Amino acid sequence: MTCALAGISLCATDAMAQDTAANGGAAYGTPTANTRAATQQAAPTPPAPGQVGAATPAPPAPVPGAVATVDPASGLAAPPVAAPPAVQNAIIAANAIIGKPYKYGGGHRPGFLDPRGYDCSGTVSFALNGGGLIEDPLDSSGFFSWGENGPGAWITVYTKSSHAFMVIAGLRLDTSAAGDPSGAKGPRWRPVLRSTRGFKARHPEGL
Repeated sequence: MTCALAGISLCATDAMAQDTAANGGAAYGTPTANTRAATQQAAPTPPAPGQVGAATPAPPAPVPGAVATVDPASGLAAPPVAAPPAVQNAIIAANAIIGKPYKYGGGHRPGFLDPRGYDCSGTVSFALNGGGLIEDPLDSSGFFSWGENGPGAWITVYTKSSHAFMVIAGLRLDTSAAGDPSGAKGPRWRPVLRSTRGFKARHPEGL
């Protein structure tokens, strides 16, 4: 597997890249400690219903190949069978907060669970925690030094001081509706990728 997945051409216009605190979420709080990906370890145990990373309703069944797909009825993503367990679990975790409202500072509480909603970096942190790739929530600036530089083969976090989003197994997870005809804010799997102009790309070690 190469980095081609994360390097898919992003053909959205530069206008799509314009973020504000209202749709993406600015840096929030103080970056806390985080862990590197343990990609060579055994797959994390899937969470039980009600725990961080548990999806309700149940996520779509895994799909063949290396690219995740979105069920149009539920808006939830089906992980690809070719993806490493950490990637599959991160997708399943993100499904648990799809459709939640956008909330500045949301998702930065201990334990990641936040009934108020999630901001951009809280959403990214939640997904990464579900895959066992991060220990504590980070704000968008905190991701500047997280993981390794550049796009990853399976997961890429795009971050700048005012916004963060991620591409995982070919799907964009973003609280910003840039490029999304629905216009809905908050954690969503978005139908198209977007311009990454002005963002730094980071990825988990080995992914």
